Amino acid sequence: MTAEEFSHLSNEIPAMPGIYKYFDDAGNLIYVGKAKHLRKRVSSYFNRSVDNKKTIELVKRIQKIEFTIVDSEEDAFLLENNLIKEYQPVYNINLKDDKGYPYVVIKKERFPRVFISRKKISDGRTKKVWWVVFDYPKNLRI
Repeated sequence: MTAEEFSHLSNEIPAMPGIYKYFDDAGNLIYVGKAKHLRKRVSSYFNRSVDNKKTIELVKRIQKIEFTIVDSEEDAFLLENNLIKEYQPVYNINLKDDKGYPYVVIKKERFPRVFISRKKISDGRTKKVWWVVFDYPKNLRI
């Protein structure tokens, strides 16, 4: 897709959080991304000069763009993670393994434990578990 072709549909993309999906001419999902502001993020692929060879090739292959609006950036993280694991798009290099985004878990116990987990824990021994998603594990370390 060229910048000119993109300009005809750029106003249809909402200025909201969500995920975007790029498809090639055969209809294959080739990339999934997330954004706080979909229009700005998707437009950035077409409105700036890119020197990364992978990104240049990705943009050349885009024939169709779909997006899904979500309530928050955190929801976009989770949806992106699930879609990448399900479809394994060729241009997504992260999240294809069995890892997911890390969470900070705070258990409601007499002496609350706080720890990092990549899995939801259903041990039945606690009344509540609070989950906070983080995009990069290094942001969790103190």
